[in-house]
Amino acid sequence: MVRLDVITTRGGDAGETSLGDGARVRKDALRVEAYGTVDEANATIGLVRLHAAGEADAMLARIQNDLFDLGADLCVPGTEAEKRLRMEDAQSARLEAELAAMNARLAPLRSFVLPGGSAGAAHAHLARTVVRRAERLVVALAAREAVNPAAIRYLNRLSDHLFVLARHLNEDGARDVTWVPGAGRT
Repeated sequence: MVRLDVITTRGGDAGETSLGDGARVRKDALRVEAYGTVDEANATIGLVRLHAAGEADAMLARIQNDLFDLGADLCVPGTEAEKRLRMEDAQSARLEAELAAMNARLAPLRSFVLPGGSAGAAHAHLARTVVRRAERLVVALAAREAVNPAAIRYLNRLSDHLFVLARHLNEDGARDVTWVPGAGRT
């Protein structure tokens, strides 16, 4: 279990932070940017949960825990488990199953969906875009350093999950706001 007695350590005052293996890196390192964006995604999911109930809230609670697992995975360089918490494909498989169950209740789309319709859906779309940014950063990190491939797969599934969840939170698509190409032209 994690125990945090001291929050202010002053260890980062010079612009560096410690990774999970104890290595010191600059706070603008790509790895730190990647797991920091995962943390941001987790915070946005907290906003979605303010507008979710029942199974939707339970799914989001599991996702928030997964995102802490993902941050723990990313903050330790390498891909080997060796006593480290690493993402597993079972977590992505769970997302796929949840996504499929929600999607089965939705009418097929006839246009792209704009963020909105309800507060929950708007927040889910915001979370989806932050997850996509985290995914881009983790992919960039993987081009330079070893990254657990399950981490990238999880983020990719999560953005799809959040899109479908947004439609679910919009009364299973009834309140979706769809894109009308060229509608803003004069």
